[in-house]
Amino acid sequence: MDFYIMSSIIKLRGKGVSRIINSKVMLSPLAGVTDKIFRKLVRKWAPESLLFTEMINATSLKHGYGTQKIKQLELEKGPIGVQIFDNRPFAVSEAAKLAEDSGAFLIDINMGCPVKKISRKGGGSALINDRLLAIELVKRVSNAVKVPVTVKTRLGWENKEENIEEFLLSLQDAGAEMITLHGRTRKEGFSGKADWEMIGKIKELLEIPVIANGDIKNPKDAYNCLKKTNADGLMIGRGILGSPWKIGEIDYAVKEIKGFEEPNIEEKLLLIIEHLDELIKEKGSHGLLIARKHISWTCKNFPEATSLRNKLVRAIDANEVKELINKAIKTLNYEKKILT
Repeated sequence: MDFYIMSSIIKLRGKGVSRIINSKVMLSPLAGVTDKIFRKLVRKWAPESLLFTEMINATSLKHGYGTQKIKQLELEKGPIGVQIFDNRPFAVSEAAKLAEDSGAFLIDINMGCPVKKISRKGGGSALINDRLLAIELVKRVSNAVKVPVTVKTRLGWENKEENIEEFLLSLQDAGAEMITLHGRTRKEGFSGKADWEMIGKIKELLEIPVIANGDIKNPKDAYNCLKKTNADGLMIGRGILGSPWKIGEIDYAVKEIKGFEEPNIEEKLLLIIEHLDELIKEKGSHGLLIARKHISWTCKNFPEATSLRNKLVRAIDANEVKELINKAIKTLNYEKKILT
């Protein structure tokens, strides 16, 4: 994998600020997941990776909603990108400026989200069909901020024969400094297999960095994707759910650094408690409701995981969650002692 290591640094040019990313492995924006607390967990294993906030509605941010998603980004360790979605050029450029002022490492414009409630309003993947507007958005944001402006999109709307190459070249000309490509069309959503081969063909056409996204869940996937696409980097999305260490694990593999250790069962269970404590501190009792989905994703693939998970997601408060986990850890350690 030496030829990947040679290009492990990604350089981006903004209107006034250039950026260097020291990792080819990035965390995708995930609604309801990649908040400040989750990013802090990911950062333990991935100190140099580019992480993203949850995607932000530009109009809402302009009116003062969603500001907690960009609050004090400059205080976080490592690079944090802000992804914005909307179809109103003025709102998007103004929201981008607010994000930049809050410490955004770069601004990403979402042109790939397949969710109907977003695309019906002209945002996300709908911009694949409204290319003049998409180009205008990139131009407006590029002129509004000094940090680099990037785009995340898909291979097409209905199919892959929609002159997507021409579209991406026009975004590059408009000022996009990096393109992240999910290897599916909007119609495919998350079904079928990501088309890494097509990402590779597009990579050959563009002068700016291309980041591959879709079906990258482990180091083997990462290696195969880089080999097939020759992409400048990888963006991991759903593969991170329940595994905040996964970005670091893949980053280690891509850089050919040995010694990465996945958390053992006890460490994973203690991670649930750490995450829960942070959520309760930040959001009060509502933090437990948010924690339940993370518990479901993390508590798996070990003996009695299903039984424990069912009890944890039904727990009525944080203390009950902790008691159940501490009891499970004691049982695991006792069984380990018996076996040895």
